[in-house]
Amino acid sequence: MTLYRPGRDVFLASSLEVAPRLLGAVLRHETPEGTVGLRITEVEAYIGDGLDPGSHAFRGRTRRNAVMYGPPGHLYAYFTYGMHVCANIVCSPEGEASAVLLRAAEVVEGEDLAELRRIGTSGRTIPHRDLARGPARLVVAAGMSLADDGADLFLPPFELLLPTEQAEYSTGPRTGVSGAGGGAAYPWRYWLTGDPTVSPYKRHPRSDD
Repeated sequence: MTLYRPGRDVFLASSLEVAPRLLGAVLRHETPEGTVGLRITEVEAYIGDGLDPGSHAFRGRTRRNAVMYGPPGHLYAYFTYGMHVCANIVCSPEGEASAVLLRAAEVVEGEDLAELRRIGTSGRTIPHRDLARGPARLVVAAGMSLADDGADLFLPPFELLLPTEQAEYSTGPRTGVSGAGGGAAYPWRYWLTGDPTVSPYKRHPRSDD
């Protein structure tokens, strides 16, 4: 699939429009240890300000979610479950809360480095499909951290390339989201149909059916 370097205007659209366009995109992150490239295979869209009960911005702007309000094309990174970092791409015009969570990817560049980051000192063997299968694993494999909150994806050390054609994808409820935001009324999880690196769906026990 042919890739191209987009302009920032692509991310002026809502996350609901941008999310499927990110499927098949390649996100590269260069660090002193080397470069890891990820082909994005699964994402979730979130909006805010009373419109999306599953969003960090449902009740408005806070210090934690401020980056989600723009400018677009930046990373919104946050700490979750007291141990993991997740990464989102900010969308919509500045002042509107909108972001796409990067849920899963295939490592297409720097596999040895990505595996080393995932393994650490444990010595475990990790299958290729599992290196970035899940939002926290994706962040670790790419060498990202909470310090990347607000980073501009249009500037080094990042590079984002989008596919010229829309890949075939499926949709469904978002993973692990409680309440109404995790129900069928919000089918804002998007994934490449049949791709082995897509993470398994996990319904939150308190999500609406």
